[in-house]
Amino acid sequence: MITYAQQNSEEQTDATSQAVDDHIAPAPRVSVQAFCETVETAAAVQSAGEDRRLAKAHLKIQMGGMTAAIEAYRSAPTPNVIILETEGRGDILAGLDQLATVCDAGTRVVVIGRINDVTLYRELVRRGVSDYVIAPAHAIDVVRAVCNLFSAPEAKAVGRVVAVVGAKGGVGASTIAHNVAWAIARDLALDSVVADLDLAFGTAGLNYNQDPAQGIADAVFSPDRVDTAFVDRLLSKCTDHLSLLAAPATLDKVYDFGAEAFDAIFDTLRTTMPCIVLDVPH
Repeated sequence: MITYAQQNSEEQTDATSQAVDDHIAPAPRVSVQAFCETVETAAAVQSAGEDRRLAKAHLKIQMGGMTAAIEAYRSAPTPNVIILETEGRGDILAGLDQLATVCDAGTRVVVIGRINDVTLYRELVRRGVSDYVIAPAHAIDVVRAVCNLFSAPEAKAVGRVVAVVGAKGGVGASTIAHNVAWAIARDLALDSVVADLDLAFGTAGLNYNQDPAQGIADAVFSPDRVDTAFVDRLLSKCTDHLSLLAAPATLDKVYDFGAEAFDAIFDTLRTTMPCIVLDVPH
C-alpha cells in the first residue's frame, strides 16, 4: 500500500509538472505565413491555426518551402512570423541568406527541418532564426513555437506606431491618418487600429460612421485597468482588419493629461496590433 501510494504521488507530481510546462500564452493579433513542402506539415499548421491560442492570428499557408517564400517577398511586405519547412542542411542556410535580402528586420522566422544537429541550430540562431522545430511537426509544436515568440518577457512589441499631426487645425491631418489606417487594413490586410487622441474634438468616429459607447477616454481615466482585455473591449470594429479607439468628442470634462498618460495604452496596443495609427491633435 505504501509503495502504491508513493508511485501514485509521483505520477500526480509528474502530471502537474507537465501541465505547468504545457501552459502556452495566446498569441496577439499577428500575421503568420507558412511555406510548407509536405502535406503533413501543411495539415499540422492548418490544425494549429484552429487552436484557440492562435485565434487572433491571421494564418496563411502556401506550398513550395523556402523557394516560394523568397519569391513571394520580392514584391510584398513580410508578415510578423514566417514558418518555413525545408530539406537538408545546405538548403536551409543558403535559403535563409537569400531570404534575409527580402525580409523585413522585425519579422520572426520559425524553421521546420529534419536535421537534429546542435551545430546547425547555432548557425540558424546566428542568422536570426527565432526557433527551429524538428519534423515531423505536430499542431501543438507550431502553436508553441508561434506563441512563445511573443510571450517571453524579453519579447519585443509587435506593433508599429504611425503618428500623424498637423501644424495647425484644419490642415487635413485627421483625414490623412484615417485614410492611412484604412489603406493599411484594406491593401495589406494587416490588423490596424486608429487611436483618436483629440478627446474633445475627435472626428474619427464620424469618418468611420461609428458611435461607440466607450473609447480611449475610458482607458485614460482608468490607467490602473489598462490591459489587453480592457483595451479590446474599448475597440470599435470598423472592418475585418480595422478597429477604432474613438474619442468621446464632448466638452463635459477637462482633458488635461501629462505626456505619459497614453503610454500604457500604446504599449498594450503594440502587443496585440501590428499597426497603430495615432490621430494627434495640433
